Amino acid sequence: MKKRDFIKIGGLAAGAIIAGCKASPADVSSGRSRVAGKGGGTLKLSYRPYELQLRHVFTVATNSRTTTPVVLTSIEYDGVTGFGEASMPPYLGESHESVLNFLSKVDLEQFTDPFLMEDILAYVEGVMPGNYAAKASIDIALHDLTGKLLGQPWFRIWGLDPRKAPVTSFTIGIDTADVVREKTLEASAFRQLKIKMGRDNDKEMIDVVRSVTDVPVFVDVNQGWKDRNYALEMANYLSERGALFIEQPMPKEQVEDIAWLTERSPLPIVADEALQTVSQLLGMRGIYSGINIKLMKCGGMHAAYKMITMARQMDMKILIGCMTETSCAVSAAAQLSPLVDWADLDGNLLISNDIYDGMTVVDGKIFLPDMPGIGITEKKS
Repeated sequence: MKKRDFIKIGGLAAGAIIAGCKASPADVSSGRSRVAGKGGGTLKLSYRPYELQLRHVFTVATNSRTTTPVVLTSIEYDGVTGFGEASMPPYLGESHESVLNFLSKVDLEQFTDPFLMEDILAYVEGVMPGNYAAKASIDIALHDLTGKLLGQPWFRIWGLDPRKAPVTSFTIGIDTADVVREKTLEASAFRQLKIKMGRDNDKEMIDVVRSVTDVPVFVDVNQGWKDRNYALEMANYLSERGALFIEQPMPKEQVEDIAWLTERSPLPIVADEALQTVSQLLGMRGIYSGINIKLMKCGGMHAAYKMITMARQMDMKILIGCMTETSCAVSAAAQLSPLVDWADLDGNLLISNDIYDGMTVVDGKIFLPDMPGIGITEKKS
């Protein structure tokens, strides 16, 4: 986090402590600036499993599914509650069982000040290695909580202009020509599309999309191409058809082949499965020209902010993405969106049982509500 951001957050927090007063719940829900109460309490973590139902069968190069397991978390302090989420698509290797096991080992009640974010997240990181989606669920809830205690959305705490949030893509999964055509027509409100590729109908997918729309697209191959010459052929083909970039074209282990492709490709080559944590980012230099940051991969908003800062210093392009998620995790990621080049934040739009309202898409563009924390409310049942 940049020095000015620490100063900004520190100043707001200090003002809250000095004021020592407690506002009503209406102050939080309305977005008016407020401060934390007198404190003296502890952080109380709660969590429960949940299953997301997808609107359509979701097919990528390696698998198909109709559901995604998530765990919903909350952290309560001084009468205020922050919400978080862990989403576990198959390739992450996490599950309901692993996330619940991790969270059961976390003792947040030892902390009496939610603003000690560095200390709290360092403790969470040390509970067990890995488990980044589980850690993200705590990180997101903590950011939501502290934003609510300060009465400010995180884009404002970070000093970001919400008007600079980019358009978001809408994902078209691998399918038959008729289904792809139908999905593309359904996505007519979006100004950018993400096309899943990596099987034996790559060109057909693009040709069908282009028969319906001329909006910019990018492709996500999910490591589906194995031969670098074929990958370069596809990069040239896609460039001629208005693609913006290619996400994870080849298996992450084929480092030399990917570097070879990046050097020759007319389109930026963006790392996804190859990059998870901040510590791995320096290793992307000279291999990829951009990165895809997802909260579930890196461990949450705190780590994502660090990755964005470092990637900019490395002169890399940045895509902020998501898994299949509720509006909780998607809205958390959206707080960072004014900092990036591209956004793929449609995970909440792919499900039929979202339980939150938050970030919305207006004419294809991300719209951040001026609400404290990550900007979400629970839907009324």
